[in-house]
Amino acid sequence: MNLSRIQRLLQLLGLLQSGRPQNVDSLAIECGVSRRTIFRDLDTLRGASVPLAFDSETQRYHIPDTYFLSPTNLNAEEALSVMVLCSELGDGAGLPYYSSARKAATKLENSLPARLKTRLRRVSGAVEIKLNHSPQPEEAEEVYQQLVDAVGHRRSVRIRYKSLFDDGEIGTKLSPYKLLFSRHSWYVIGRSSLHRSTRTFKVGRIQSLETLEDEFKIPSGFRVERYLRSAWHMIPEEGPDQEVVVRFHKLVASNVAEVQWHKTQQVSWNDDGSIDFRVTVSGLREMSWWILGYGEQATVLSPPEMQQIVVGHAKAIVNKYPIAGEA
Repeated sequence: MNLSRIQRLLQLLGLLQSGRPQNVDSLAIECGVSRRTIFRDLDTLRGASVPLAFDSETQRYHIPDTYFLSPTNLNAEEALSVMVLCSELGDGAGLPYYSSARKAATKLENSLPARLKTRLRRVSGAVEIKLNHSPQPEEAEEVYQQLVDAVGHRRSVRIRYKSLFDDGEIGTKLSPYKLLFSRHSWYVIGRSSLHRSTRTFKVGRIQSLETLEDEFKIPSGFRVERYLRSAWHMIPEEGPDQEVVVRFHKLVASNVAEVQWHKTQQVSWNDDGSIDFRVTVSGLREMSWWILGYGEQATVLSPPEMQQIVVGHAKAIVNKYPIAGEA
């Protein structure tokens, strides 16, 4: 089959799935070929198991909306693994695409022979998976769907956002390049008119969103990994990367050392059971909150800028408790 025919068949599929039934004459005009060629192409689609529907009264063809993907041939182990994962991932709160995956797994289970269904029940009973989900409010779900549409259609949006770093609520026009799910939450990355640069916004903190008619283009060189650089998590900061060294004392040393917190981390053990934890990060503020979580069990050795940030946070915490200043 030559390239021009493949292109025509794809065009034909698009026309038949457009929601508007087509007769042979209109298909021939759209595709720029004869009626005879269209009849041959329709036979080719039927041969590929495409469910063509024909209305004899109007003499028009269409593909039912329910048709999307043909059945996939899975072996027993593949089918069982999909269904066990979908069955054992809890209630799916905060987990992307869980609901649709669960429905697909149910359809797959219903098609299994009795022997495999019995095996599935046994395997499911032997496996348990727990994730720490962060349930999203209904408003966040709506904003998420609007962002999916905006990214897909390359439309800018105007948002009101509760910022942790910009002193309260801000407003900005955002060109959303990418939606990213990380550590139980959705984030949108795109160019912000307020900041005049690419920024990260947590979907759950978007207070309102309006889709605009303005179209945008994603820069050809944009890559999520390139944008994030070596951020501690999701917020890279301007300026050169910096090495941070934190000493974690014996009580929490093993807990810290056994987890891969960052792609650049290096851990060295000291004679007293403490560890020196080294990373190179693009920005200090995100990491400072993680360090504070370990309280007095963590001591920043360098750089001085990180020491100042942590001290500033600690002083602010102390000032919230007047009793702390009493003898």
